Amino acid sequence: MNVLTPSSPRPSRTGRSIRACLVGLLALLAQACTSDVEELHVAVASNFTAPMKDIVKSFERETGYRVRLSFGASGKFYAQIRNGAPFQVFLSADQAKPKALEREGWTAEGTRFTYALGALALWSRQPDRVDSRGQVLREGDFNKLALANPRLAPYGAAAVEVLQSLGLAEATRPRWVQGENIAQTYQFVHTGNADIGFVALSQVLENGELKGGSVWRVPSSHHSPIRQDAVLLKTGADSEAAKALLTFLQSDTAERIIQGYGYH
Repeated sequence: MNVLTPSSPRPSRTGRSIRACLVGLLALLAQACTSDVEELHVAVASNFTAPMKDIVKSFERETGYRVRLSFGASGKFYAQIRNGAPFQVFLSADQAKPKALEREGWTAEGTRFTYALGALALWSRQPDRVDSRGQVLREGDFNKLALANPRLAPYGAAAVEVLQSLGLAEATRPRWVQGENIAQTYQFVHTGNADIGFVALSQVLENGELKGGSVWRVPSSHHSPIRQDAVLLKTGADSEAAKALLTFLQSDTAERIIQGYGYH
């Protein structure tokens, strides 16, 4: 910052004009450079919200690309993509929907891969509500049980499988509260609108530790594997940013982030 003193000569009008022109030119150059950076639009399953935000921070810092994330139910994204939604990359909560898009010709050939194996948890925000073996389900000491819509969300389908494997699907069904996706399901439990609920383990962990409440980490033997696939869509087939993101998603950096949220 220039400070004028009584002995300091005041900048001339010409000098001030030149300085103003230079500042304006630099601003225009910065704007042009920013506008030239490709922005990537990615559809991401709700359960992967927290890890994907961390991954994208690292990706943008390392590559200079910009990424716009949309989070929601995999089933809804599948329908939107088939109706022309402008996503370039899709990270699903299952394999089925990316495989279906692949069969139907909506993806770039040979780009689908499993980026994470999901884990399911029965969780309550109350510290002593859920025991480490999930006996609370058998004892019935709850009013509402939240789970994601099994027709739209793979974690919801896995939750139904768990209840069926325990022989508790019909007994608990009158108490079910279904979220549109796993994010809404988590909110039902977090706000107390449901006493307990099946959520993604990643939603209740921070640096590998339980953030609060009580949890049963559901054994994977109680449900089909939750293989979460990513795929490059045809709309992103010529996008260097899209290809770079999918490569980064398979890097050691991304793997450390993913494992920190309880995925395998």
